[in-house]
Amino acid sequence: MNPTSYPAAETVRHPTVAERRSRLAQMCGWVMPQRTTLAASVACALALGITSIGFAQNPTIIKRSIDFSPNPPSYSVTDNVPAPSRYSARDSAYPSDSAYPSDSAYPSDSAYSSDSAYQENRSVSVRRPSLDESTEPLIEDQRERLFDELAEEFSMFDRLGNLVRRVSTLVKPSVIHIEAHKTEKNESYDEAGAGVVLRINNETWVMTNRHVIVSASPKQILLRTSDGREFHPVKVLSDPSTDVAVMKVNGIDLPAARLGDSDSTEIGDFVIAIGSPFGLSHSVTFGILSAKGRRDLSLGEQRIDLQDFFQTDAAINPGNSGGPLLNLRGEVVALNTAIASSSGGSEGIGFAIPMNMAIKVADQLVRNGQLRRGYLGVTLDPDFSAADLAAAGYQEKGGALVKNVRPGSPAELAHLQRGDIIVEFDGNPVENDDHLVARVGLTPIGSKIPMIIYRDGKRYRTAVTLTDMR
Repeated sequence: MNPTSYPAAETVRHPTVAERRSRLAQMCGWVMPQRTTLAASVACALALGITSIGFAQNPTIIKRSIDFSPNPPSYSVTDNVPAPSRYSARDSAYPSDSAYPSDSAYPSDSAYSSDSAYQENRSVSVRRPSLDESTEPLIEDQRERLFDELAEEFSMFDRLGNLVRRVSTLVKPSVIHIEAHKTEKNESYDEAGAGVVLRINNETWVMTNRHVIVSASPKQILLRTSDGREFHPVKVLSDPSTDVAVMKVNGIDLPAARLGDSDSTEIGDFVIAIGSPFGLSHSVTFGILSAKGRRDLSLGEQRIDLQDFFQTDAAINPGNSGGPLLNLRGEVVALNTAIASSSGGSEGIGFAIPMNMAIKVADQLVRNGQLRRGYLGVTLDPDFSAADLAAAGYQEKGGALVKNVRPGSPAELAHLQRGDIIVEFDGNPVENDDHLVARVGLTPIGSKIPMIIYRDGKRYRTAVTLTDMR
């Protein structure tokens, strides 16, 4: 290399504008008052000159070539500081900011015209702070920012958790733990379940599932409140076609639960289940509504004719039966009834009777002592589906195909025929045959119900008056 010329390329990456300016000022503020070589002084002066145009941008990489010629430009001298014969920065500890002179105190290169290091053609190095030194504060700042973001996001979940706690505390006094002593096939055993307090006809009743208390007399049924009070029902009524039962209690001050509209409950809504899984009374679980309209379920030896179940992933185990399924308003939207499980415990698939359906049954049990099921008088095709409708060119998403009409039935009086497709009943779309069976069974006797049917590709309106199923 030519001894009289020192081209040097300097590449520096500066994470932020403030850090760039601070580091250059620190280095140059220390180098120049220490009687450095002319080369170091020129490098710092040029570097500081770059800042006026380079610091306005986002973090960049600056590459500047500096030519140390034998005839450097002249600078004005503000301090008479003799130059040392050599400078090499090897210490890792830089002086504090208070040790740095102001910008106007920097000497010009005319004060170093006789610099020995320059005359001896020696190289000049300036030590920069290591990456570890510069990144430690940055990492800590990032961690603090992430913690702040987590705290902000957690606050939303914390509000949800607080809501679940408030709903549980509010509704627990309306949930009853049930223990039924049963005797079947010369074998005695106890079965645990749950119930929910309701006001029906200005009387206090406890609603539960029929399979929880069936085969047990009122004296064999023990009811326990959340505060430990125990009592027996004075009357028990149940319906096997829906698995709904109600028990009348007297002389006990119990707060009634608030009922919600199960028809307006949507898939994905948050729900809370309260019950007595494995005998552990007043246990609370949390989940979402997974599906609606689950029908034609095989529930062990018990046959439930009228099915229209909700499905939930809130943990439901043996002992949860009869307990309420709540929305986050604290309203009962369903009655926990069954699970689908290969192990006997919760596997995230539980079923509950919609409260709009259960309360209709309970109301008839209290008023009539039994459920008076509506009767239409048709036989439906269980294999007919929405795909058959589409294949026939209909735009409807569901319906029920009539295979046979019983003589003298309400369906015959309404002029229904074999091959008719019932697509609407009482103003509600019909999804399939099981859906229509459930709707008809829960319709009040003597009501005149409008229907829409398809016959031979044409759409017709008719009306039917249901009778009591005999």
